[in-house]
Amino acid sequence: RMTKEFPLKSKGFHPFGELIGLDFIRCEGGFSRGALEVDERPLNPHNVVHGGVIYAMADTGMGGAVYSCLNKDELCATIEIKIFYMAPVTSGRLTCDTRVVHRGKRIAILESEVKNGEQLVAKATGTYSLFKVGEG
Repeated sequence: RMTKEFPLKSKGFHPFGELIGLDFIRCEGGFSRGALEVDERPLNPHNVVHGGVIYAMADTGMGGAVYSCLNKDELCATIEIKIFYMAPVTSGRLTCDTRVVHRGKRIAILESEVKNGEQLVAKATGTYSLFKVGEG
């Protein structure tokens, strides 16, 4: 199986990730690790990281993990994600580790954990559609 490459530091590859300050450290073999340094950009009016930013880390991490398992003629799209928020974040460095739990012919199931240092702040599960280029 020839897998797709997910560029870790490719300007313009993922503009939304760049907008929120998300960088990828690793993306291979059905696993991804993303990181985000908390500054003022992802904070809500209560000076806590907005839940949507944490969700975006999980969603993007899932896309990166499944992307690393796709054939060159395949694409993926999010079907659904369920996320549990466990702790507020006001500072630090968030990391999101994601792994493919199951990859079928048309569906992939993934898990993400978002941590602030060693503290688990969110956990997510997701389902992705897998399809051939042009099927969309």
